[in-house]
Amino acid sequence: MPRISWDDPGERFYEAGLDRGVLYVDNQPGVPWNGLISVTEKPSGGTATAYYIDGEKYLNVASPEEFSGSISAFTYPDEFEGCDGTVAADFGLYVTNQPRKPFSFAYRTAVGNDEAGANLAYKLHLIYNALATPSQRANNTLTDSPSPVNFSWDFTTNPPGMPGFKPSAHVIIDTRIAHPGSVSDVENILYGTDTDAARIPMLDELIAIFELNATLRITYHGDGTWTAITSDDDTTIITMLDANTFQIAWDSAVVTGPDTYTLSSE
Repeated sequence: MPRISWDDPGERFYEAGLDRGVLYVDNQPGVPWNGLISVTEKPSGGTATAYYIDGEKYLNVASPEEFSGSISAFTYPDEFEGCDGTVAADFGLYVTNQPRKPFSFAYRTAVGNDEAGANLAYKLHLIYNALATPSQRANNTLTDSPSPVNFSWDFTTNPPGMPGFKPSAHVIIDTRIAHPGSVSDVENILYGTDTDAARIPMLDELIAIFELNATLRITYHGDGTWTAITSDDDTTIITMLDANTFQIAWDSAVVTGPDTYTLSSE
């Protein structure tokens, strides 16, 4: 193994910037959130509780974690008014302090490095089942240097279930690692196409998309047999040694014994 090296060219990564906010309310098509300034992530919980026996620490157990945060924006879509507790009683007549609708939303954060700057890649953030809470809003007198009102909301979430994982309300897709086909498929759902309205995909749907676009895809047939295929029929991953023998060279192929191994899609 080579000795550890720090700050190699192209390895100084950072995250900066926020764009492409999208709001999803009820089963309505997603709408752009113009004027989105920031999303502050505030996970809570996870506090460790220690248990002792005979004066010695016996167990350290973390409490369940919850995802919450805050949103700051210069403005918000009309569809968000119900999420803010504002309801139209008639055309142009609005009533506040009404029950607030849950919502989901998505946004991007830029990923940069010392060579490509902030345009290296980006991360897609998907937030599910959020509920806004009231926040202070100041309306100040006009001056010779007026500034726009900064709207803000705190939010909590109710995480949906996710097959194989604990429920989570926050999903991140890193475009530096994810297959381009997976990113494209997810963005077509998030932002819509000429034929399909924008919506936020469910978590099991995301997993299916990533499985479908996996470079190496393993399918178990439930009868002791399985199939392995690669995207674009990459012969560097699966190589036929003869008519009945093949070789798989991939990071997810791990030898566990003289005649056994594990293999997963990736």
